[in-house]
Amino acid sequence: MSTHARRRRTTRIAHRLAVPVAILLSGATIGTASYAAFSATTTTPTNNWAAGTVALSDDDSATALFTATNLEPGSTDSRCIAVTSTGSLASDVRLYGTGAATTNALSSYITLTVTQGTGGTFAGGCAGFTPLPSGSSVYTGSLANFGSTATSYATGLGTWAPTGLAPETRVFQFVYTLDAGAPNTTQGGTAALGFTWEAQNS
Repeated sequence: MSTHARRRRTTRIAHRLAVPVAILLSGATIGTASYAAFSATTTTPTNNWAAGTVALSDDDSATALFTATNLEPGSTDSRCIAVTSTGSLASDVRLYGTGAATTNALSSYITLTVTQGTGGTFAGGCAGFTPLPSGSSVYTGSLANFGSTATSYATGLGTWAPTGLAPETRVFQFVYTLDAGAPNTTQGGTAALGFTWEAQNS
């Protein structure tokens, strides 16, 4: 074999050996890099979120405060209802009317007084009812005016502001009187109005 041929053969062999060696060296480098990083972490325990509540109930057992019939001028009556806040958020409670209706303008001649205080229940009547020392008056005026002006939370009445720290109960006394001077045209007339307490968190 000529010298030239031997050189070419040696060069080919060297080239063939160089490629695997390069691959091995590259793999060693990559392998070394994959184990070269240090790390550390820190975490908090599981975090949790829960919404507060605004909740109202009353003791009327789904029964109307008044179902009065055969009224005559001067007729009057009173009832009490206990409203309880059990929500966990501070709130403002407002009283307003719903479903106002009348015939012969009877509601214009019924005077309604609403007072807030303590004592008294729906079932037991207003025995023991005591107005609040201050801010006891919620409304005094005609049934018609109540039904047309206090129609939503935005126009509702009252100053009760439960704190949400514990259940709170407020008793509302309702007194109605048919005006002694109600005209003859109110005979056979009717009046209807629902009462709603609504709380919104403050």
